[in-house]
Amino acid sequence: MKQVLVICGATASGKTALSIGCAKALKSQVISADSQLVYKGLNIGTAKPTYGEMQGVKHSLIDVVSPKDSFSVSDYRELALPIVQNVIDEGKIPVVCGGTGFYINSLLFDYGYGQVAANLDIRQKYENLLNVYGKEYVYNLLKEVDFKTAEKLHPNDVKRVVRALEIYEASGVKKSELCDGQTKKFNYLAVAIDYDRAQLYSRIESRVDKMFDEGLVEEVKGLLLSGVSENCQSMQAIGYKEVVYCLKNGLNQSTMRDIIKQNTRRYAKRQITFFKKLPNIIWLKPEQANKERVLELINE
Repeated sequence: MKQVLVICGATASGKTALSIGCAKALKSQVISADSQLVYKGLNIGTAKPTYGEMQGVKHSLIDVVSPKDSFSVSDYRELALPIVQNVIDEGKIPVVCGGTGFYINSLLFDYGYGQVAANLDIRQKYENLLNVYGKEYVYNLLKEVDFKTAEKLHPNDVKRVVRALEIYEASGVKKSELCDGQTKKFNYLAVAIDYDRAQLYSRIESRVDKMFDEGLVEEVKGLLLSGVSENCQSMQAIGYKEVVYCLKNGLNQSTMRDIIKQNTRRYAKRQITFFKKLPNIIWLKPEQANKERVLELINE
């Protein structure tokens, strides 16, 4: 019997509906693994499930932070791990659902830091650089000296980025060359819905059209008027940054739609590439992606 069920994959592939069906059948709850659903007020552009769509299933890690605040992979892990463990301790199978691969990996695996002793002086040096120049700058420093490790980390995961730089400077050895790898935390089942690319793109375009019909532009304007800066992390989400750009440059809604659709298609391709690397993931054709099939896989 698996301890954790993960429903992941590309945007607009039907993860939410499948996760809710499975959680109901398992008498469990859904733990969101989506980097935009954590933000309050970002509803339309994130396709955040409504109260009705949740069908009475408890959802965690949705609407937990102000859109004015930053939220990292480490922040997510610290909030999500105790919830996952509590559900397991209750004898139930938590349903982790989302398309943010770094969030999901942070729950499923422990990543070794290398058998190199801490060097607080070096660590402080990089933390100072972080405070002065920002996380992207420090992340790019890691890419220059240890691209393989940087590729596995998100720029927001600053603790691990700094530790990897610390390991390299203290030992002269890249963290990626140390035999510490990843250790599985839970016995999990991970499934993704494998749409034909043309079908997936059609679903993405329909979703974007629906967002505009529901008032995406008005939602973005409201966030800006409430004091959420266009430079906030939340406003870098696909759908939000494009609306802001087009509003600033006097571009019409047709152009907005086209840019959002294109960027969402590109994002979906990156998600698929990322999740293909998730160990033991099972890709289900749309006609197989139902709660009955997933429950069978859990018990295999």
